[in-house]
This record gives sequence, structure tokens and C-alpha cells, in this order.
Amino acid sequence: MLANIALSVLDAHFCAKWDSHGSAYRREVHRKRGGATYRIVRYADDFVIMVVGTKAHADALWDEVADVIAPLGLRLSAEKSRVCHLDEGFDFLGFRIQRRRRKGTNKMSVYTYPSKKALLSIMAKVRALTKRARHHGLADLLGRLNPVLRGWCAYFRHGVSKATFGYLDAFAWHRVTQWLLKRHKRITWADLYRRFLTGRPGNRPQENGIIMFDTTTVPITRYRWRASNIPTPWTSRAETLVPA
Repeated sequence: MLANIALSVLDAHFCAKWDSHGSAYRREVHRKRGGATYRIVRYADDFVIMVVGTKAHADALWDEVADVIAPLGLRLSAEKSRVCHLDEGFDFLGFRIQRRRRKGTNKMSVYTYPSKKALLSIMAKVRALTKRARHHGLADLLGRLNPVLRGWCAYFRHGVSKATFGYLDAFAWHRVTQWLLKRHKRITWADLYRRFLTGRPGNRPQENGIIMFDTTTVPITRYRWRASNIPTPWTSRAETLVPA
């Protein structure tokens, strides 16, 4: 909360720079004359400044940002801050944002998908939950595992995440079945399928009506860019209110 309030001056600074160029036409003219335009996206103390210009323009932001936040007693972290091209990609709020060539075309598009760090993090949680002797039974394990998988997929469902969800599902399924095999040391695969992997949907670990969450069933809902004209519930409600 404090970081969000303090760094609002950074938002105001770059919004003022953007507004100073006026219309889209004036911004284009400014860039053709060797200038650059900037936009900032920030969540608490994590932020990205997007630059339409040269690397020199981007490098100059180090001192500019430092000057803006210095009066607040803040400084940039050299370890967490860097300048990169969109084609190289960068991680932000768990997503990997990178421009790539569209499959089967020569067109370039910007893609957002779960970062490697985010995937390794959820895999570590699954691995920790499926350690032997930590649960009373499969139902208890699934009761703890399912909310973790469901929550992670809900966060990343707006990116290019289908392949990642499939990989995560295969990993979690393997961990759960291996947990079962270690817990029931004398059980065969045939008995495992009969006792824990039968029913609908097929081959999903289940016990007492609790079925392992299938991450591949999470629908991918791409975010649609709506510029700055994004309605809020507050303005919509205010417009519908009629004075008595």
C-alpha cells in the first residue's frame, strides 16, 4: 500500500510526458524528429516503462527515474532493473512478455505466457504437497492440491497458457500417482487404476468423490485491449442514478 502511494509520482511524471505530445499524430511527428514516447505500467513497486525510440532513449531513463523517486528516499534496484528489447522478452508479474513471429506467417506479435520462474514455483508447490506421509489419504491430498492448481491456472488463463497447462497437468498427475504407489507399496498398476483412477473423467486420481483438478480444462480467455476508455462500475453506476 505504501509503495503504491509513494510511486504514484512516477505515474504522474510519465503520464504528463505522454499528454504533453497531445494527439497520436503529434506523437508520431515527435518520433520522426528523433524523439521518443513512453508509457508506464505499474503494480505496487513493480513497473515497466515501454519506450518507442532508441536504446539511448531507454538508457536515459535510468537517471530520469532515479531523479523522480530520489526525493522519496527510494532508488532503483540494479539487480531487478534492466533495459531490453521486446524481442528479447522480459518477466513481469509472473508473465513472460515477448514479441515473436506468428506461426506460419511473417508477422510479429507480442505474446504473454507464464514465465519459467512461475512454472517452476507451482511445480515446487506440487512437489511439496505430494511428499509421502504428509496426508491421511488421497482425498486429503487432492483437497489441498486442487485449490493450488485451480488458483494458479485462474491467474494465467489470460495468456498463451494452453501448452503450459498441459505440461503442469502431466507433472501433477505423475506426482500424485507416484505418491499413491509409494503409499501403497504392494499395489499394481491394474489395482491402482481400479481403485483410484477409474470413473469419469477417465484416469483422473479420485477418492470419496474428490477428483484431481484437470488444468487442461481451464478455458483460455485472451485479454482484449480497450485503450483508455475502460468503463468502471463506479462511473456506470453514477450515470444510471437519477436525482430524486
